[in-house]
Amino acid sequence: MIDREQEPRAAFPALPPLSLYLHIPWCARKCPYCDFNSHNAPQVLPQDDYVDALLHDLDQDLPLAQGRPLASIFFGGGTPSLFAPDRIARILDGVAARLSVPAGIEVTLETNPGTVEHGPFVDYRRAGVNRISFGVQSFDDTALQRIGRIHDAAQAERAVKQAQDAGIDNLNLDLMYALPQQTLAGALADIDKALALRTPHLSHYQLTLEPNTAFAANPPPLPDDDLASDMQDECQARIAAAGLAQYEVSAYARPGSECTHNLNYWQFGDYLGIGAGAHGKISSIAESREPEAGEQSGDAVAVPATGYRLPATGFQVWRRWKVRTPRGYLELAASPRRIGGDDRIADAQLPFEFMLNALRLNEGFALARFSETTGLPAAVIQARLDAAIARGWLEIGDNRIRASAFGRRFLNDVIAAFLPERGREPRSHGGPPHD
Repeated sequence: MIDREQEPRAAFPALPPLSLYLHIPWCARKCPYCDFNSHNAPQVLPQDDYVDALLHDLDQDLPLAQGRPLASIFFGGGTPSLFAPDRIARILDGVAARLSVPAGIEVTLETNPGTVEHGPFVDYRRAGVNRISFGVQSFDDTALQRIGRIHDAAQAERAVKQAQDAGIDNLNLDLMYALPQQTLAGALADIDKALALRTPHLSHYQLTLEPNTAFAANPPPLPDDDLASDMQDECQARIAAAGLAQYEVSAYARPGSECTHNLNYWQFGDYLGIGAGAHGKISSIAESREPEAGEQSGDAVAVPATGYRLPATGFQVWRRWKVRTPRGYLELAASPRRIGGDDRIADAQLPFEFMLNALRLNEGFALARFSETTGLPAAVIQARLDAAIARGWLEIGDNRIRASAFGRRFLNDVIAAFLPERGREPRSHGGPPHD
């Protein structure tokens, strides 16, 4: 059972683990469903200039690391595999010269199977990459054409085997279901082909129509909700039967192969976001806490709906993001103008931000983790936890709080219960890419 008898108090914890996200914004061709900050690649990629820009950006963000070693490094995009292995090596060498990089930490490179000719995997491994995430999406050539992918099934299988032959065994396959005109049999066939490649990690998520995408403007015919739900259930069962355990809403892994980088996101850890449009989350322990709207410097701060007041000094959580366009980023990366925005997350918003991540995990979270990563006492969420438990949305076991099977069906509603005002639309800061 969770100990609920502790005296409410503000927590001033040690800083959470720190990861590094590096964004490569170009793709060979932007997919019609993609809402990430990705751009069609020019005929000649400015690889060297962009590496310089990344390292200039990192130089200026170094104080945010506050001496912490990195827990993981992730190259996302876009399509990072458009960059040659020697450029990836130069980036990693530059990171190691600036930050503490423990030996053997997870270093992931997102890869499009249609771009592997840009660098043999053995050279990526020599550069320091030890995990590859393949954006396969499907092993059905017709389905791949319908969603605008540049590779075919044979290329995907060949790329995975090339990575395995190069000695990179820590591999993830991204698969989507509920694709245009997809059948249940087609979705299961994708799972079977993925499992046959024996990678230790799968990401499996539903295609959704996101605003400001080509598919949102011209929606393709998608499976209805009932069929999509059947696909999810039967694919999950097929994956579980093969020995890959679901540990997050869309992530499955063999024991010990969970993605360290994404776990840090979901556990509300910190991460530096370096690159065009990259987002970061950083915690700090401030000697003098910045007043929120309506506060006076030095005031104690009321946490809405809890009757609890925090001292005016202590733990703060910030979001920082960089300018989105590659051209603008290249021009501004060495200056403070590279920052698209800095936003301190209000104390009232922190419970929602925490739950938005932590409740995605099958194992949920320990109540102490909430205080460690938000600086807030558990008392600020106790009433809402009790209400969610009473409704059957959340459950307690092994001293952890997690979404119940019922709650996972309505996870957005469960998370929304922790918004500072019911009915308010959550702010979107962007965030980590799919693995």
